[in-house]
Amino acid sequence: RFSGTFVGNTESTSPPAATSPPAVAAATLPAVPTIPVVPTIVGVPNTVAESVLNPNEVKPPASGTRKARVLYDYEAADSTELALLADEMITVYSLPGMDPDWLIGERGNQKGKVPVTYLELLS
Repeated sequence: RFSGTFVGNTESTSPPAATSPPAVAAATLPAVPTIPVVPTIVGVPNTVAESVLNPNEVKPPASGTRKARVLYDYEAADSTELALLADEMITVYSLPGMDPDWLIGERGNQKGKVPVTYLELLS
């Protein structure tokens, strides 16, 4: 049999409320990690390199131009973009610092940014 040694115990077995771990953790640590969000608007450049890029003033690189077939019609959002018609052939190239989802497209004497997803790169 057990003796009655626990019956006379006057010490509290629970920690004091002021130092409980959940209260300390909540006061010193953020509850949820946050990820910075940068708002963007389609058609508006979000980098310095793109904001100074005027496709009409750039020259194609000596090498690195490719032919592309346009897969879908595309309406240019502003004067820096080139409107596209499905099944036409254009010449495309990339510039340093340019968004990888876009290329510079040329058709005759017209040039402008075009979305890569609207193109089938041929050569």
